[in-house]
Amino acid sequence: MKSLQDVVYNWLTIKLVADSRPEDQAAVDTQQLFWEMLKNEHHVKDVIVDKQEDMYAVTCILEEKERFFRFPLELIECIHDQIQHEPEKYQIYE
Repeated sequence: MKSLQDVVYNWLTIKLVADSRPEDQAAVDTQQLFWEMLKNEHHVKDVIVDKQEDMYAVTCILEEKERFFRFPLELIECIHDQIQHEPEKYQIYE
């Protein structure tokens, strides 16, 4: 089992890709997989994401408490930015 912080990081990273490429079923499915891990393994009820100037502030609402994480912008947006800059390398296959 991955830590809550690891799953939040992976979920948020792929969520940016899935949100910008809704036709990319692999990205959508992967985002859903990490969301299910958040719900089922870590008992997350909701996630609040606040994009700030230099970081993402993420609050996870769990059954009995809240957990807070901060991730540098460039760390979360790395894959998304690569896809945007070189879309020919990241074709969507149907």
